[in-house]
Amino acid sequence: MAMGSSQEAKLLEKEAEEEEKHEEEIERTEVKVLIALDESEGSLHALNWALDHLFGNAGSRDLRSLTILHIIQPFPQYFCPGGPGVYVTPMVVDSVIKSQEQHSAALLRRASTMCSEKHVRAETLKKEGEPKEAICQVVEQIHADLVVIGSRGLGTIKRAVLGSVSDYVAHHAKCPVLIVKPPK
Repeated sequence: MAMGSSQEAKLLEKEAEEEEKHEEEIERTEVKVLIALDESEGSLHALNWALDHLFGNAGSRDLRSLTILHIIQPFPQYFCPGGPGVYVTPMVVDSVIKSQEQHSAALLRRASTMCSEKHVRAETLKKEGEPKEAICQVVEQIHADLVVIGSRGLGTIKRAVLGSVSDYVAHHAKCPVLIVKPPK
């Protein structure tokens, strides 16, 4: 038995509405972007690049959330700079920690200002630890969908000797990683 044309039309209309709702849900899915910053110009260039290319138009701003992360490396109380070991007094450690906190706050303020100038809301976050490991931990904690990180532009030998935070994050983060090369 065939359906009447009005029933077919209603069925097609209902299917179209359901498909449209599904497409709207997909479009509204928020993408969480994490930008890891340090004090380098390459890092700030990466933030600027992300603001221009990922948050550049007003429509995309609503679909993306931005978290700016700065990692404060722990200051060792004992170290050996190529000679006999040196113990650092608690007063010196406190002074260095206070200075690190001030530098971190200034960097995050600068990043927030850059975001505000481009009309992008951003959450700032600071964490203590080894940068490459801490970035990967934060990725998992906030369920980031994308990490944007700057590259210092180290050559092959320096990267092998010093290690590369961006290289480590690219291989260990549980989401895609966008490495922004420094401007030439």
